Amino acid sequence: MNSNEIYVSLDIGTSSVKVIIGEMVNDSGKGSLNIIGVGNVDSEGLRKGSIVDMDDTVHSIKRAIEQAERMVGLEINEVVVGIPGHNIMLQPCHGIVAVSGQNREITNEDVTRVIEAAYAGSIPPERVNMGVIQKQFILDGKDEINDPRGMIGVRLEMDGILVTGSNSVLANIIRCVERAGLSFSDIILQPLAAGDYALSRDEKNLGVALIDIGGGSTTIAVFEEGFLKATSVIPVGGDLITNDLSKVLHTSTEDAENIKVKYGHAFYDHASEEEFFSVPIIGSDQHQQFNQLYVSEIIEARMEEIFELVANELKRMDVKELPGGFVLTGGTANMQGVLELAQDMFNNPVRLARPDYIGVREPQYTTAVGLIKYAYKNARLPGGTVSSQEPVSVTSEKKLPKQQPKAKVEKHPEEKMTSKVKKFLGYFFE
Repeated sequence: MNSNEIYVSLDIGTSSVKVIIGEMVNDSGKGSLNIIGVGNVDSEGLRKGSIVDMDDTVHSIKRAIEQAERMVGLEINEVVVGIPGHNIMLQPCHGIVAVSGQNREITNEDVTRVIEAAYAGSIPPERVNMGVIQKQFILDGKDEINDPRGMIGVRLEMDGILVTGSNSVLANIIRCVERAGLSFSDIILQPLAAGDYALSRDEKNLGVALIDIGGGSTTIAVFEEGFLKATSVIPVGGDLITNDLSKVLHTSTEDAENIKVKYGHAFYDHASEEEFFSVPIIGSDQHQQFNQLYVSEIIEARMEEIFELVANELKRMDVKELPGGFVLTGGTANMQGVLELAQDMFNNPVRLARPDYIGVREPQYTTAVGLIKYAYKNARLPGGTVSSQEPVSVTSEKKLPKQQPKAKVEKHPEEKMTSKVKKFLGYFFE
């Protein structure tokens, strides 16, 4: 291995746990990514995007980590952990500080202080302060400043969005990661990382909805004026289609999943009546023949329901127009006909977002790749704790053991994670 930095992302989903080892090459100040290891295993212990069995979840994480380790012959010690959009709240915030430098020049320290000032205010005990997304800086009354560093002034303000999350959701995820023998170098909100990677600047400025259709849940992230405006999770996804196929075709869920992936089509008008396949009947050694058109009717009905729930949720979130359209991603979005059905139902521009790296060219890997890119970006931005974080450690098994705790006193999970979650959103200097 060379001296390029290594990052490992961990995406814990209802259907699968994905681990990606990425090598970031710092060329001309812009990091390019090389994927050198991938782990993808069926997930256990999660329902509708939430952890319901910690032991099974830990086992799934370990299997995904081991699979990725075997590809590169290295031991993974630390990961960039993705946090789902469950119970996330966004609210406006504002910070004000006096410039501290002798020459009244704005420094990294001033930027850090005004960001920290925006955290002021009581946070309910069941929630944790997860950071601030900066919308603009204001210097002596002059607004719409993206990066005030180096400017001269007396009074520095910042308008932003305060992000808070559920203590229990974060604590359970962190507990599973630690029980899997891992530490975390960064904790990143999944919709934010996926949107930063999958969406163009124009789409985010105009107004766009990123729809991540997973197995057990569908995540909606709305971006406007370049920033994350709202995020929500609907507890339905591709697993519902699998269950429907299993019942209607009288076959196992495993066979139903394989049929969905290989022959499924979500747009009935484009499905083939001539493409037949054999389906094993559960509990017997017999098979039945079906064509793609037959299963398409089942799949289309369920996908229409998911898209209707998305539309209702957008209405609840007070999203009226999306000039940037819709961007679909996630494993279920890869099925034939999903894009055409979405275009027909939303009556808006719709495209599919997927990574373009060898080994991870499917939409199910969008979030995992986005976590790596976002963590790399955060590590290089100035201001407070974000700039002090180190890249993920990946070491040879023969050289270094697993990382040991630095302190002997065991903290409560919520206390241990607070310093990490407060910095994960990063600073948006562009």
